[in-house]
Amino acid sequence: MGNVDIIRLAKECPGTVIAIQAADLAEAGRRLVVEARASMEQEASRKAASHLLTKEDVMQRLSVSETTLWRWRKAHYLEPVSVGGQSRYRSEDIDAIMEGRK
Repeated sequence: MGNVDIIRLAKECPGTVIAIQAADLAEAGRRLVVEARASMEQEASRKAASHLLTKEDVMQRLSVSETTLWRWRKAHYLEPVSVGGQSRYRSEDIDAIMEGRK
């Protein structure tokens, strides 16, 4: 047959019985691992980004001005993280301030 996409075949025809070479099966397994790893990294990146807030988000959530954020930054009370050259604030830090833990 030659060059059959085993994964696609399994998805499109799940009841099909096939004979397969071990090398083809190993390649399909490697491909599944690569795809799963990429998917997991993408999800982790998405989750990490969702826990970072913009300056505007923080100002709104805490009802503070830009000047207050600047003072807190200078006092090391609330320090942003740099993401792609932009400042973002950890949601955990904001939650701690709101709950009086900081």
